[in-house]
Amino acid sequence: MWSIPYTQRIFVSDEMGQTSKEPCKKEACNIQACLSKNNFLPQKCLKVIELLDSCCAKCDYNSTHCGSLSGLLKQKPKR
Repeated sequence: MWSIPYTQRIFVSDEMGQTSKEPCKKEACNIQACLSKNNFLPQKCLKVIELLDSCCAKCDYNSTHCGSLSGLLKQKPKR
């Protein structure tokens, strides 16, 4: 795991207006819950994967929770 110097960390507000030191944590946790519930089949969790992708794009992928996203996006069917 890599560390971001404190002065370079991005702080984002959640829906309650509170700031978080860990952008996209909620979305990453939602993916874990979905995968656990669906026998670890990523194709059954595409909506929550897309929500994490959207969150990571908003914080320029500057979150430890965005590291595994590329592997999950490979599971997404191409349109």
